[in-house]
Amino acid sequence: MRTAATRAFSTSTANRTKVAVLGAAGGIGQPLSLLLKQSPLITHLSLYDIVNTPGVAADLSHINTSSKASKHIGIYVTGHLPKDGGLEEALKDAGVVVIPAGVPRKPGMTRDDLFNTNAGIVRDLATACAKTCPEAKILIIANPVNSTVPIVSEVFKQHNVYDPKRIFGVTTLDVVRASRFVSEVAGGRPEEIKITVVGGHSGATIVPLFSQTQGIKSLSKEQLDELTHRVQYGGDEVVKAKDGLGSATLSMAFAGARFTESVLRAAAGEKGVVEPTFVRSSLFEKEGVEYFSSNVELSPEGVGKIHPLGNLTPYEEELVSVAVSQLKGNITKGVQFVSESQ
Repeated sequence: MRTAATRAFSTSTANRTKVAVLGAAGGIGQPLSLLLKQSPLITHLSLYDIVNTPGVAADLSHINTSSKASKHIGIYVTGHLPKDGGLEEALKDAGVVVIPAGVPRKPGMTRDDLFNTNAGIVRDLATACAKTCPEAKILIIANPVNSTVPIVSEVFKQHNVYDPKRIFGVTTLDVVRASRFVSEVAGGRPEEIKITVVGGHSGATIVPLFSQTQGIKSLSKEQLDELTHRVQYGGDEVVKAKDGLGSATLSMAFAGARFTESVLRAAAGEKGVVEPTFVRSSLFEKEGVEYFSSNVELSPEGVGKIHPLGNLTPYEEELVSVAVSQLKGNITKGVQFVSESQ
């Protein structure tokens, strides 16, 4: 329900940055919301889920963090449920929408195994976004990202509000993992190691380009194989370690918050903000792959410059070839899901 306090806030902060988190009470959503509550670039953090979001919002609202745009009241937090138009209220006037909603992986499941359930969830949330906040930047965490990004795009096309610059698949976790895993082998501070990771966001579609990072070009073939496999299937480590009780939630929340912050920084006018992300791309369009993850310079409008892959080793060229082949099917699956569910 829209309270008097909410109305007062919305009328007093005309230039606010409202970020909505859809799936905010889940395993990724809660730590993600906690991290976003610390961002000085957010004035209103709007949380939506089918349960528990008023409690999550009340808990977060006690944290004494401030926003650059509204220091007098700090970051305003609201929690919304499906009843009484809660989803629409959560999305109204949002500048950025982050979607971690969906079911987690269990032991033995691939990201594609999650498709049927998560595809429906993402489609319905995308429909609400297209109707309520069509100009917001949509950041998709819900797996399988290789298919859910096309799903969101197709829904926006149906509502005649599609802008490819505003729809992102969050692949930052692959980069975070790559830098961490390399530091364990080659040394160095992981947060200072910049690994370019391209392709998609599942299994063999994830391609770390280790040859482009100074200081690790001397890795042996065995080390390359081990590191590449670990980056591609790092999520399986977490699923196995949690013994069937969850998947990568905390690391994904960290990566999601990092990407959201980068989008907000670029929206505020900062130049040179580059992040990997799965977006509509022309890099492999001739091969029938309309979406691809690569380094993207972010802009106030969303996607700015899509960086080319650069020089690849024969080893990396083969990995990219495999990724492109698999992505074609993943993307088609998402497009067909929307077409067949009309």
